[in-house]
Amino acid sequence: MRASVLIVDDSASARAVLARMVEDAPGLRLMGTAADPFIAAKRMREETPDVILLDLEMPRMDGLSFLRKLMAQHPVPVVVCSSLTEAGTPAFLAALEAGAVDVVAKPRADSGQALANSGELIVTALRSAAHARIPGRHKPPPARNYAQIKVEPRNDASVILPLGSAPKVRTEQIVCLGASTGGTEAIREILMELPADCPPMAIVQHMPENFTRAFARRLDSLCAPQVLEAQDGDEMRQGRVLIAPGNRHMLLLRQARNYIVRVVDGPPVSRHRPSVDVLFRSAVNAAGSNAGAILLTGMGNDGAQGMLEMHSCGSHTIAQDEATCIVFGMPHEAIARGAASAVLPLDKIAREIVAMKRNSAG
Repeated sequence: MRASVLIVDDSASARAVLARMVEDAPGLRLMGTAADPFIAAKRMREETPDVILLDLEMPRMDGLSFLRKLMAQHPVPVVVCSSLTEAGTPAFLAALEAGAVDVVAKPRADSGQALANSGELIVTALRSAAHARIPGRHKPPPARNYAQIKVEPRNDASVILPLGSAPKVRTEQIVCLGASTGGTEAIREILMELPADCPPMAIVQHMPENFTRAFARRLDSLCAPQVLEAQDGDEMRQGRVLIAPGNRHMLLLRQARNYIVRVVDGPPVSRHRPSVDVLFRSAVNAAGSNAGAILLTGMGNDGAQGMLEMHSCGSHTIAQDEATCIVFGMPHEAIARGAASAVLPLDKIAREIVAMKRNSAG
């Protein structure tokens, strides 16, 4: 079954371009288009879409107001597609906080290659969002059928670094965390529960280039720990959380009894850059059992193999449970491989991170 998509955008040319993307994409079906939220609401009285592709700049009612009303009254998975979300603008984070499953930049209709690249990103976001678990949503998601979907060749972490032998030296406990669809809000919830002296943390959230800096700044303003977009050579310190920059891989490296991060280029791994598998593989090589792993909500299986490698070397590994995931993809894959030491709801994970630090100190 194909997932139905409703496009809400005031630009006729943008609607036409986006409609063609949806119509040409295996696994998706164009339910219709609407020039503003009022027309969209009328269409939704006739049929409920599996996912909405929403612009933010529109007449009569802006997209952000519509999104908030939608989430409060008739929750449906929403992907925001707007030029306002470029370069990590506040609108990007506002849309996620209002309930959007994902946010992508609107493509330019007059740029062939840029449009093709954006089209792949938008279609991937729509497919993922169509299977998202939205609180209050009663319509079951469509059955997933990926047999017809063409995907790029899948690299594993070995294209960035080989799997080495885990070191035996005892060091401070560190925490590595990976997330994708739905992860921005899940990460915020966890970090807001952590004390200022939490264990050093390295986080990979699948997010486009330029957005991660705004994401880190927003988290830093809300949370007791220091939250930064990682730069090459940054030290991992108690009370510091480093977010991998979009479009770059982040690796751990041990220096004596301490750790730094390396930010590197390279091909996508598990079809992502940054990749959770790369972070977790580097944690095995640099820290061994001194590193804990957490895998949160997300589509696909990035991080599952890396978590298995961490679990095999004695690391404490945690997968988010199905009930609290927006998309139970990545954690499910890790659990199925026997990679998770524990499966926990989102609201229990911060407590477990604090316990890692306490057990290490003991």
